[in-house]
Amino acid sequence: MSIEKKFLKAKPVCKVKFSLSGDSYNAASSILLVGDFNNWQIGETPLKKAKTGTWSVTLDLETGKEHQFRYLIDGSQWENDPEADSFISSGLGSENSVISL
Repeated sequence: MSIEKKFLKAKPVCKVKFSLSGDSYNAASSILLVGDFNNWQIGETPLKKAKTGTWSVTLDLETGKEHQFRYLIDGSQWENDPEADSFISSGLGSENSVISL
């Protein structure tokens, strides 16, 4: 898992690349990024799988904020990103990953 941040000088936006790779994701048929930036709508932000087996998506996110998110793998398995800046209770008995921009 990896998170890459590229802050833009001309806009209050950060290009954030969310990536997942490794044996545990090779067999996945779909991985979705779900968070407050897409109103927690499942299916809004799918990751694309490269020939290398790495799943990724890049989003423009507003700076000066914290954004909560999780990954949904094959429609049933929720995962956090261990490289997130922090974690916060979801209020549903689990935690959400948090990225600070």
